[in-house]
Amino acid sequence: MDAELAAVAASGATTLVSLMVTDSWAHARTLMSRWLARAGADSSAVTGLDDARTRLLLRGAAADERAAAGITEEWRDRLRRLVETGALTGEDLSALEASLRRLAAGAQGRPASVHNTISGGTQHGPIVQAGTVTGLGFPTDPSPQGQQG
Repeated sequence: MDAELAAVAASGATTLVSLMVTDSWAHARTLMSRWLARAGADSSAVTGLDDARTRLLLRGAAADERAAAGITEEWRDRLRRLVETGALTGEDLSALEASLRRLAAGAQGRPASVHNTISGGTQHGPIVQAGTVTGLGFPTDPSPQGQQG
């Protein structure tokens, strides 16, 4: 494996492991599961993801760096083997690494682009399209319509 692909595998593994302890883990796990299935990996690879995350979460703060480094090395080697055996191409590995980086960027609170579409029918009322909504209130019509006083 050339140095560039080895670096991409290392970066992908590092990003994957960093995502294991974030709220974005479910998305990262789904993404990795798809790529592993596409590469023909068996279900033990996905189980390996879950086991790695569990090991990270069970470690104390003092052991976090050492545990993360070991798990990162495991996944770097797995990614490298997938490329070396031809299960993934170099382009596949680069695309996977880029997808993981995008997830990690979102996990760090960086703004992500949101695209919402409303189609079909007529909308009667407020429609909110956003990535994150906080402190939102809608005005209400205080006059009772259709009620007799």
